[in-house]
Parts: sequence; C-alpha cells; structure tokens
Amino acid sequence: MAAKRGRPPKYDSDEALGNAIRVFWAKGLTATSLDDLSDAMNMNRPSIYNAFGGKESIYRKAMARFVDQLGEQLEGILFSEPNVNTALKLFYGSALDTYFSGDEPLGCFVTCTATVEAARFPEIRNDLKLVIDRVDSAFERRLMKALDEGDWPQGKDPRKVAKLLHATLQSVAVRARSGEARASLEQMCSSTVDMFFN
Repeated sequence: MAAKRGRPPKYDSDEALGNAIRVFWAKGLTATSLDDLSDAMNMNRPSIYNAFGGKESIYRKAMARFVDQLGEQLEGILFSEPNVNTALKLFYGSALDTYFSGDEPLGCFVTCTATVEAARFPEIRNDLKLVIDRVDSAFERRLMKALDEGDWPQGKDPRKVAKLLHATLQSVAVRARSGEARASLEQMCSSTVDMFFN
C-alpha cells in the first residue's frame, strides 16, 4: 500500500507572497506586524512561519520576487527596442506604471523600503547592494550595446552614465511616493534621457 502523502497546504504560496509584497510595500518591514501579514496572506502565524520563516525572511522573499518580476520586464524593454533613446523612455514609463499601480503611488518597493531597513538588517543591506548592482549593470550593458551599434556617441563612460540613469530611477520612485504628479515625473525622465542622448 502506498504511503499517504502529507496534507496539501490550504494556501497559494504565490498569492500569499504577492499579498505580503503589498503590505511591505506600503509599510516597510519594521512597521509591518505579524497580524498585518496574517490578515493579508490569509494564513495563521504558525502556517506563515512554516511556509516562509520569520518576518525578515518573508520580506526578503517578497523583495526578491519583486526584483525578479520587474527586473525581467524592464530588461526586456531595454533590450527589445533598437533605439536607445526610445528604449530608455519606455523603460522609465514602465517603471512609472508600477510605481503608480496602486490606489496610492508607492514608488519602488526596493528604493522606498529597503533603504530604510538596510541600516538595521545586514542581509537586507546585502540584498539592496545586489539589486543596485543589477540595475546599474542592465543600464551599462544597454549603453555598451548602443555604443557597439553606433547609436550613442563615443567618448562617454557607460558606467558613469548608467549610475546617473539609475539615480534618476531612484529619484523618480521617491518623488512618486511623495505625491509628485506622474506627468511631472515623465517629463523628468524624458529630459534626463535627452540630456545624454541628444
């Protein structure tokens, strides 16, 4: 006789983590309580611990999921459009779609929450550095592609410009969370791109 399998969980782990992202995105790690997570994830505390670990662990999993999903989407935009000027403007537009996707504009999950938590949680600080490096690298690789294809003038340093493009993305995230209008942020991004590519 075959051994009985364990009882399947009564929750959808993807859905539960997605709900946790929304709570952390609005409140950050420190201000989010286990009761907040239990309500949002529709799970009791023992089930949360068994499935995801403690609060910091859930936050780090949520951050990794956000970064992977948005990162793949944004990199796809950067590298699918042949014109670098257009690609960057589409990239920023897609990021703004995410920042303004809720009832209230929350900016970027990483920029607007991990930077606060990094001082207290060393592993989150390491995660944050990895995310920053990943985004810097994506911009730099796109600029190198533009250089190779003659779509960007020689003589500029792709690494330095990549960091400035990323700094613009971070600034836009903070400004979105502060309540600045989307139209203003779209103009800011467009002007930044034009400054480097016109």
